[in-house]
Amino acid sequence: MSKSVPFILDSHCDTPSQILRFRNLALDNKWSHVDFPKLVRGGIDASFFALYTPATLSPDESTAAALRMAAAVYDSVEENSDVAALAFSTDQIMENKEKGLVSILLGMENGAPIQKSLSMLRMFYRLGVRYMTLTHNGDNEIADSAAEGNRWHGLSPFGREVIREMNDLGMIVDVAHVSDETFYDCIKYSRAPIVSTHSCCRALCGHRRNMSDDMLRALRDNGGVIQINFYPCFLSDEFNRVLAESGIEEEGDRIEAAFRADPADPAKVSAWHGILDRLERLERPSYKVVVDHIDHAVSIAGIDHVGIGSDFDGISVTPAGLEDISKMGVVFDEMRRRGYSESDIDKVAGGNFMRIFKAVETKKTL
Repeated sequence: MSKSVPFILDSHCDTPSQILRFRNLALDNKWSHVDFPKLVRGGIDASFFALYTPATLSPDESTAAALRMAAAVYDSVEENSDVAALAFSTDQIMENKEKGLVSILLGMENGAPIQKSLSMLRMFYRLGVRYMTLTHNGDNEIADSAAEGNRWHGLSPFGREVIREMNDLGMIVDVAHVSDETFYDCIKYSRAPIVSTHSCCRALCGHRRNMSDDMLRALRDNGGVIQINFYPCFLSDEFNRVLAESGIEEEGDRIEAAFRADPADPAKVSAWHGILDRLERLERPSYKVVVDHIDHAVSIAGIDHVGIGSDFDGISVTPAGLEDISKMGVVFDEMRRRGYSESDIDKVAGGNFMRIFKAVETKKTL
């Protein structure tokens, strides 16, 4: 039995896109990483639901998709008001906790929906979006991504305006998915601490999405936080080899695309679930590897600059022993076994992110 942690915040779940696939969050879904029963069992106090739009969408398509997901989150939380409530500030998170409610917050993954418009950025803030991941797997009008990184060599001129406006609004700048050049531009131009809401350490896994030690030091000096991701492809080079040799990935991409296009088709649903079963049978890294990345980030950036951003519902396979958000406690139990104090665990479990959130929302400058 996991020992309870006073406050747990997961800074990145891709659950909104799953709601649009006819998922009822009131039910304990076999194929989900996140729903309200799992959030309650996991002792989660706050979860950021990301409005994810792929780089392949047109600007109008991305805006429409983000709005549909936001609407679905609002409806889902309202339908489950006995267990959850929306939150738009650190104070509201703590008020909800006192009422015994899980706080659901909105982030936006990929800045494409703002369509090169600061007015649209402000509109999404009014809708409740409290952080924006500047890019996804493609360069956009704001900045270069880790997946491409060829268009602007960092932030675009508009991107610099976006950073300034986000600082003025009190919206967190999220550098997950951005190129290294974009990361350093954000460090340079943001007046507030920045966050990577779901990333891992490049020293332990060489994926381009991960952060180098130099980046971790810069994030520390900026006052920001890295939120450690649970995706095995970001945790382990060995798993990337196993996945490549399995041949599942290419087939899975094709089947997932068909499922996304028609999530009500039972045959396509079954085919996608079959892929998930095959992925789970691979030799996956243990949840202990998540703590390896926490260890490394702490050793470089310090205990005040590390947190948890699972990427649940946005990943097709999880670490062994950490199959959904209800099992979050195994991470903190492993930290205890490695000698972390309860105070240090509280910081990683949510305290560090809340500190940054408070600094950004109150517009405290560096």
